[in-house]
Amino acid sequence: MLLITQTALELGFLYALVAMALFLSYRILDIADLTTDGCFVLGAAVSVTLAAGGHPILAIPAALAAGACAGFVTAFLQTRLGVPSILAGIVTNTGLYTVNLMAMGWRSNASLLRADTIFTLLRDAGIGGGYSELLLAAIVTLAAGGLLVLFLGTRLGLSIRATGDNRDMVRASSVNPTFTVTVGLCLSNALTALAGAMVGQYQKTVDINSGTGIVVIGLACLIIGETVLGRRTVFKGVAAAVVGSIIYRFIYAIVFYTKVVPVDCLKLLTAAIVGLAIAAPSIRRWVAFQKRKMAAGRKGGA
Repeated sequence: MLLITQTALELGFLYALVAMALFLSYRILDIADLTTDGCFVLGAAVSVTLAAGGHPILAIPAALAAGACAGFVTAFLQTRLGVPSILAGIVTNTGLYTVNLMAMGWRSNASLLRADTIFTLLRDAGIGGGYSELLLAAIVTLAAGGLLVLFLGTRLGLSIRATGDNRDMVRASSVNPTFTVTVGLCLSNALTALAGAMVGQYQKTVDINSGTGIVVIGLACLIIGETVLGRRTVFKGVAAAVVGSIIYRFIYAIVFYTKVVPVDCLKLLTAAIVGLAIAAPSIRRWVAFQKRKMAAGRKGGA
């Protein structure tokens, strides 16, 4: 049971990076970026390939750069070519399938069975003992979250937040929304690629289809965290991404351990949770309207 708890915490911290990326694109910029699935695999493919070549540490910044490039392509399609945001993400995601195959040497999967990773390097250095993987995952995720909070408090970060609220107002303030959207999407996809890079070295493998459904899982983590902590401030939003990811992984572990729900049905359950959570404000308004309607009917009858 202790091993299951530790694994849930490790994966919770690692996948929290995806939830942070979606917080930036979906909550801050108000853009439905569907590049996430392909960008996650891109980060993992670059990381695993470079780690297999003996460069596990260099693999992390390389994956970040690759993710930023993917975000730039999506932003370019939106801002310069006028492609709707959802279609821009789909187009980039489709193209990334071939790019990911190229990164893995035209193979559908790659592994690190006998190669060093950043996790094994930390363990071999005697840091953290049996909790070295959890320690590294927590440090990377918390550092990324802290840097994201600090960045969104800068002048450029405030401009990105304003772009998501009202682009016309930002344009009237002599700030180019094309630039802010591009920076935001580059940063968002860099975080997604970082998640893929860490997970790839953690699991010592990457598959061309390992990113399927990542955007739904990330949204589920974010929404669960926002339900617990709320989303009034940037700090709470980033914290919600971390807390929600850990809670989701614990739910996953409990389901896997107890077999209350078949594991094969877990993604269907996740999709249902995300759909209901997104629709929750509309459902609450409908319920409130029905209550007022019934109250008015009772008064009229009296």
